[in-house]
Amino acid sequence: MSRMVGTVSRGIRAPIIRSGDDLAEIVTQSVLEAAADDGFSIRDRDVIAMTEAIVARAQGNYASVDDIAADVRTKLGGGTIGVVFPILSRNRFAICLRGIAKGAKKVVLQLSYPADEVGNHLVDLDLVDEKGIDPYRDVLDLDRFRALFGKILHPFTGVDYLDYYAQLIRESGAEVEVILANDPRAVLNYTKDVLVCDIHTRARSKRLLKAAGASRVFGLDEILNAPVNGSGCNETYGLLGSNKSTEEKVKLFPRDCQGLVEEIQRCILDKTGKHVEVMVYGDGAFKDPIGKIWELADPVVSPAYTAGLEGTPNELKLKYLADNDFSDLSGEALREAIKGEIQKKDGNLTGKMAAQGTTPRRLTDLIGSLCDLTSGSGDKGTPIVYIQGYFDNYTTE
Repeated sequence: MSRMVGTVSRGIRAPIIRSGDDLAEIVTQSVLEAAADDGFSIRDRDVIAMTEAIVARAQGNYASVDDIAADVRTKLGGGTIGVVFPILSRNRFAICLRGIAKGAKKVVLQLSYPADEVGNHLVDLDLVDEKGIDPYRDVLDLDRFRALFGKILHPFTGVDYLDYYAQLIRESGAEVEVILANDPRAVLNYTKDVLVCDIHTRARSKRLLKAAGASRVFGLDEILNAPVNGSGCNETYGLLGSNKSTEEKVKLFPRDCQGLVEEIQRCILDKTGKHVEVMVYGDGAFKDPIGKIWELADPVVSPAYTAGLEGTPNELKLKYLADNDFSDLSGEALREAIKGEIQKKDGNLTGKMAAQGTTPRRLTDLIGSLCDLTSGSGDKGTPIVYIQGYFDNYTTE
């Protein structure tokens, strides 16, 4: 009989990771101990995933508010700086904003509306429509926004981010002016020195600003892309993907971790004879229906993964086959017909009707989202996720 269980995702408990820990050893041992404790076997093409947080912690990849301030001051001149399209997050951006403000005399804070890039809403879009505001064209100063919409608290955090960010900038020693606009070039009416803070649309924002005559344009990916006073850094992503560590320090996105995933793959092969895939994961992609948040606050879902996780799914849609090609069959005959179709599928189903409706996304993005949901972000204590059966199909015995 065919195996009755398909994909299984398990959160694996691990020790609290500190700077300098041997993460390859810890991850390998945690998985092997979990397998012995829970009675599952390591199989070829299983997936071991670990959060970016424990990788960065083991690397000691941290920087201080003062390190951020020094880099901002050097690159943007220390005068009036436009800070464009930051996300609304106490964990992700607030401490970065403190450092930015310490590196400037004045911050012109330009927020997108009705929501930030990852779905945190400043104001409901229906209310924007009701007031006759065109978010694609209208630039609102803080007074006009308040007159139109009043004070609006985030539904989950209870924070008024306009007040919160403005006060944080003042406490860091800079003046502040807040505008709301969805064209990054709006900030150029206030300053020609701009720090672009959007994540996934940053290349476009930089391009538009430079073409419109900005003097100095940098992105968060270019702040702390090299060490400052001995700090951590991320050569590719800078401050993108960072998280608050303490009131004075950020944990940066992990760097140079391809060797780590390959080492864990070798360790598991040496100890079990099985060839598993390994990846590091950050934020996945899933929309909260109430808070409307998309997650996706990291610059990529997976900064490092083994070769077997490259590519996209190559799957047939079973319900399409059942309703179309084999609509006259049922029971065991239908089962065998569908299994036969799967067994003879070719290596690229792109454009085939029988593959329509399957998910055309990268494997690492799909698996990373599964891992992010499995591990959570609180006190579960499972920064490692072990996935079995992800590459199975209906024919797998």
